[in-house]
Amino acid sequence: MADPVVQRRPLKTRSARWAVAVAAWLARSGASPNGISLMSILAAAGACACFVLSAEVDATGMRCALFVGAAVCIQLRLLCNMLDGMVAIEGGRRTATGDLYNEIPDRIADALVLVGAGFAARNLWHAVDIAWGCAALAILTAYLRALGQTHGAQALFLGPMAKPQRMAAITLAALGAAVAVWWSRSDIVLWAALVVVAIGTAVTCVRRTRAIARHLQRESTAEHR
Repeated sequence: MADPVVQRRPLKTRSARWAVAVAAWLARSGASPNGISLMSILAAAGACACFVLSAEVDATGMRCALFVGAAVCIQLRLLCNMLDGMVAIEGGRRTATGDLYNEIPDRIADALVLVGAGFAARNLWHAVDIAWGCAALAILTAYLRALGQTHGAQALFLGPMAKPQRMAAITLAALGAAVAVWWSRSDIVLWAALVVVAIGTAVTCVRRTRAIARHLQRESTAEHR
C-alpha cells in the first residue's frame, strides 16, 4: 500500500503550531477521524443553507450576515478536511474505512457549497446550471486523481482549481457578496466566481488527464525496452 503521507495533499497549514496542537488535542480526546470527516458535510450544509437563505430574505443586513456565515462554514469544512487526516495519521487513529470517509464526504461537501452558491445567484443567467457543472467537474477532478493513483501515478493535486482553490474562490466570493449586497450586486459576484471555478476546474481536469496519459506512455515505453 502506498504511503498515506506521500499521497496527502500538500498543505502548509498542516505544520502550523495551532493545527498540530488542535489535532493532538483531538487525538488525545478520542475524536474519530471518520467523525471529523462527517462534520465537514455539516459545515458544507451550513454554507449551502446560508447561500440559499440569502436569496429568500430581503433585509440587506441579514443577507450580509448570511454571506459571512457561508464563508465561515466553508472554512470550517476545510478545517475538518485537514484535521481528519492529521488525527488519523499523526494521531495514530487510522481506521480500515478511513479512505471512504476521507473521499465520500468531500464530494458531498463540494456539491453542497457550489450548488448553494448557485442558488444564491439563481436570478442570473444559468447560475444554478453553472453551479451543478462546477460540482460535476469537482467530482471529476477527484476521480482523475484516484484514477492516476490506480495506475501507479503520484497523487495528482494539480490546479489551477483543485479543492483548496475552489473553496478559496467561493469563500472570497461570499465575502465579496457580503459587501456587494449593499449595492444589490451580490448575485453578480457569486455568478462570476462560479464561472471562474467552472473554467478553472475544467482546465484542471484537462491537466490531470494529460498527466495520467504521460505517465501511462512512460510506463508503456519502459515495458517495451
